[in-house]
Amino acid sequence: MFRAHALTKRRGTGTVTPPPDATDRETAAVPTPLTGHIQRLFQHVRAFDRRHPAVWDATLTTFWVLFAVLDVSTGGWRTVAVDRQVPEPLVLAMSIAFSAPLLWRRTRPLPVLALMAPFSLVNVWTGAVIQASLLQEIVVFNIAVRLPMRTLAWSGALLAAPLVIASGRFPQDWGRLVLPHVWVFAIAALAGILVRTRKEFTEALVDRADRLERERDQQARLAAAAERTRIAREMHDIIGHNLSVITSLADGGSYAAARSPERAAQALDAIGTTSRQALAELRRLLGVLRDQPEGADRTPQPTLDDIDALLEGVRRAGLPVRLEVRGTPPAQPPSAGRQLTAYRVVQESLTNTLKHAGASPSLRAEVTLTYRPGTLEALITDNGTSRPDGPTPGPIGQGITGMRARASLYDGTLEAGPSAEGGWRVRLRLPLEDSS
Repeated sequence: MFRAHALTKRRGTGTVTPPPDATDRETAAVPTPLTGHIQRLFQHVRAFDRRHPAVWDATLTTFWVLFAVLDVSTGGWRTVAVDRQVPEPLVLAMSIAFSAPLLWRRTRPLPVLALMAPFSLVNVWTGAVIQASLLQEIVVFNIAVRLPMRTLAWSGALLAAPLVIASGRFPQDWGRLVLPHVWVFAIAALAGILVRTRKEFTEALVDRADRLERERDQQARLAAAAERTRIAREMHDIIGHNLSVITSLADGGSYAAARSPERAAQALDAIGTTSRQALAELRRLLGVLRDQPEGADRTPQPTLDDIDALLEGVRRAGLPVRLEVRGTPPAQPPSAGRQLTAYRVVQESLTNTLKHAGASPSLRAEVTLTYRPGTLEALITDNGTSRPDGPTPGPIGQGITGMRARASLYDGTLEAGPSAEGGWRVRLRLPLEDSS
């Protein structure tokens, strides 16, 4: 059975919730591994640290201070000391000096390490060698995480100086004095570098994701703007042309109504036909924009083969227009987009003639399509009154601006302006192949 039959509705919400399949149940039945629990625990600790850094620092510092004091009070420091006769007050002071400054290990790690350095020297010089001195490596870890690598090198040198002095003072115990500090320093430095690398990598991923999201949103806005421009251009060409034809027919019909009723009836007939064509084209365009376009009419866009029908509608509107085709069309017809561009330029040019050329019995228009090797040229001329050169007012996608935008999509050019013989001229040059 189809899974859709198993969908159930939540009461009162109307939302449909699919039941869990076998794979989901098996996944839910598998226990979470121990690493998952540990990772979540670390995430909670880090989240608490980010929210309350002072509380975390105070807690950690208090723990190590208590550990250092306990080590002194129980005499545990004597198990590793070179000289067990060091006064306990001095050992206690050194233990607190190594543990209490950890409170500022993240904000001022280098000053904290410099503060510990004299006590480190006293520690090895007296032979106490208390274990609290290893707390310096916690500061080294924070230096590796937060400061430049050269600072880490300087901190290593700062820690090595007392060890060199200790190996000279107690040569027979140099291994016990030097090796533990070297190993712990290496582990702390490597751990800090690892954490720093992971943090920087994570930040880089987050930054890249943010940039990709911004670029995606920008691309979506650009695509939406381009689509709005294309739709506005198509609607302008469709509605503008047909309304201009209807207006011309209506003016001619009202003029002929008194003298020739038959001509008026023909004009009304043509108005109805043009209106239905305009509605059909507009309905097709809007149908594609609906949320469910599968039922939309996808009639092919006009091509150069539809030029004759376009000119016939213009002639019915009262503008005599002649078509001339020069050259031989290529064996491979131009792409649908190029043919649509040429068609719309012819349509818009004739529409402008109907709207702006002025009413005159001698008004004529001519469309010349010229095929040259790799190029299609469309020349539209009329003998009406001249219009000012330049784009027509209005938003992008209308008038001459819209025609130029169409031509530029295919690396074409469009020139529009008054002709030398009087009237208006529009010339479109369109490459028949993409330049690459």
